[in-house]
Amino acid sequence: MAAHNTSMTCEGDYETEQKKQAAADVLFHYSQFIMVCIGEGVRPTDLRLHLMKEVSGMATSLTKEPQQAAASPDSSEPSSSGTTK
Repeated sequence: MAAHNTSMTCEGDYETEQKKQAAADVLFHYSQFIMVCIGEGVRPTDLRLHLMKEVSGMATSLTKEPQQAAASPDSSEPSSSGTTK
């Protein structure tokens, strides 16, 4: 009986190690993806939303925001004083 328990423990340890390695692989590949997105100028909020959708199984895509819109607010928007910026 002791030998049977030992083999089940080894099998359980092996499965646990496989799951740990699979999780580490996923994190490694996703971190590479994140670094590319950051290099391409994808906003952190879009990355978080993408991750939440991906985890929940929803369709998702990342698009790069136009540089002008990302760099400054809309210049034709009135300011709080009522004048145009």
